[in-house]
Amino acid sequence: MRSMRSATMSTASCGDSDISQTGIAAGTPAYRGLTLAMLFAGFSTFSLLYSVQPLLPSFAAQFALSAEAASLAVSLATGPLAIGILFAGLVSDRLGRRPLMIAAMFAAGALTLATALVPGWSGLLVLRFLTGLALAGVPAVAMAYVAEEVDSASVGGAMGLYIAGSAIGGMGGRLVASLVADFGGWRFAIAAVGIAGLAMAEGFRRLAPPSRNFRPSAGRPAALARDARALFADQAMPLLYLEAFLLMGVFVTVYNYAGFRLMGPPYGLSQSAVGAVFLLYVLGSISSARFGTLAGRLGRRTIFWVPVVVLIAGVALTAMQPLALVIAGIAVVTSGFFGAHSIASAWVGRRAQSVAGGGARGQAAAFYLFFYYMGSSVLGSAGGFAWTHAGWPGVTGFCLVVGGAALAIGLRLRAVPPLRVEPVTAPRMPVP
Repeated sequence: MRSMRSATMSTASCGDSDISQTGIAAGTPAYRGLTLAMLFAGFSTFSLLYSVQPLLPSFAAQFALSAEAASLAVSLATGPLAIGILFAGLVSDRLGRRPLMIAAMFAAGALTLATALVPGWSGLLVLRFLTGLALAGVPAVAMAYVAEEVDSASVGGAMGLYIAGSAIGGMGGRLVASLVADFGGWRFAIAAVGIAGLAMAEGFRRLAPPSRNFRPSAGRPAALARDARALFADQAMPLLYLEAFLLMGVFVTVYNYAGFRLMGPPYGLSQSAVGAVFLLYVLGSISSARFGTLAGRLGRRTIFWVPVVVLIAGVALTAMQPLALVIAGIAVVTSGFFGAHSIASAWVGRRAQSVAGGGARGQAAAFYLFFYYMGSSVLGSAGGFAWTHAGWPGVTGFCLVVGGAALAIGLRLRAVPPLRVEPVTAPRMPVP
């Protein structure tokens, strides 16, 4: 807390040397405060959103639910998040980026803490729905806040820490929830994540510099509708959005129901052992960087289908019986998904530079994230029907069909001609 307080004082007392006319420069106290705040924002958002995923078997046992019913604890958060992302940017145009992010983080932390105390399943789902809706105020606004307040030469570092926080939060929230649940049950696990979320929200409030370059504006519906039409009229954009939906659906389905399989016979793993599977997210960070570099060298159209094939191969590998092969399959799925997501999200940002005069870049990213999280919500729960009626072979078959559709679209994207090449490279979007 002492270091946080000193960083806050340094940020609050920073002079004009910290913030130039072009924004906050790297190496200044204001920049250090902002980057740490963005790390907190990314960590909090994705730990609160996905910490319940390894707890689905506990929900099923506690409330006598099927697997697909238990998965609503994830789907009823990611669905509202997807819808909220489309509107949160417009709200922030009027109210400001920083105030909306602070309100969103505190609300999501408080709602998560309340989730640990609510007695019934219906109440839990209502609170998860509201948590997802609240969290939409962070990923939809984070990039705009950084772009407005940070010097253009220093934006990459600030966004990099936000994305790193997102990755660590997505992995850490699941792992912490699993470990705590083994000793105190799922209510204590969710409470621990909620308290951590509130602490992160307070850290963000103290460290994030006040907006100096924000100018309130009213959204122009006609311009937004024109840009949306241009995006969906493009040959590649709708296909990339569909890829986000399908690929995220496969990824979330595997992780949603792997816990049910691994905690049951013949494996009988503990809650914490299943939670340790989420350490495989580290492979995702490596994969996204490697495939991103490969795509930059060989071309996105040439290479995009490769990580999709890797994902499909991983799904097939999880159908094997030996535990080592099941874990290896999940690792391969993770590598393939993050590699494909890295290429697709960057492709959307890059192509948007040439669509609608370049003015639709933010809207293009919002649509990508909408389909991305709707894939988690819709297909993540649909995979539960496969588990309930056909066990893991059903989950494997479901994911292979969805992955096959993603591969077909990826091969179709190879034939889409490139647009005007722009020198700007968009930062990768947050990971789940």
